[in-house]
Amino acid sequence: MSLARRAAAEGLGTALLLAAVVGSGIMGERLAGGNVAIALLANALATGAALVALIIAFGPRSGAHFNPIVTVALVLRGDAPRAYIAAYLAAQVAGAVLGVLAAHAMFELPLLQAGDKLRSGPAQWWSEVVASFGLLFVVLSCEKAQPWAAPFAVGGYITAAYWVTASTSVANPAEKLARALTTTIAGIRPEDVVPFVLAQLAGASFALLADRALRPPA
Repeated sequence: MSLARRAAAEGLGTALLLAAVVGSGIMGERLAGGNVAIALLANALATGAALVALIIAFGPRSGAHFNPIVTVALVLRGDAPRAYIAAYLAAQVAGAVLGVLAAHAMFELPLLQAGDKLRSGPAQWWSEVVASFGLLFVVLSCEKAQPWAAPFAVGGYITAAYWVTASTSVANPAEKLARALTTTIAGIRPEDVVPFVLAQLAGASFALLADRALRPPA
């Protein structure tokens, strides 16, 4: 399968993931009657379930990274060619933005928005370090001999991490950039994006080091 087709699949999968993240947040918020816990639960369950389905569907097509830190980590570990980085990262960012726009359209909201949710401070940033570390360590720990386990491990981790971390576990730079384009429950102020991305990169770096130190011998 050509790199262009793989990147197109990666972009489509990322778009569907963001449509699920933002769309379920909108639906949860509308139906929860002001109960934030119920809205977050709906958002977490829908996102985790979507991840399982999308990884199964897109795994054979693109590897189902849907996340720049996953792509870069797999390249650095030698599990993917370097040519993936530019093509996949561009596809992931573009797909994430398209997914947010698709969610807005489904719920009759203005397509173009500027995020207004305050998400800043040491606790939020540390949460993203922890969330990104955990997500990437789970991804790197899913052995090639057991590919069936990866969708459930990743989906399960994200569902749980929504509730474990103060940041609701974004752990994805492309997703965080796209969520600056929505004023819904999933949104973030544009000025808060860069510290989040830096925290995610730090968590990913720690996960790579931990994987190298703790990986059992072949």
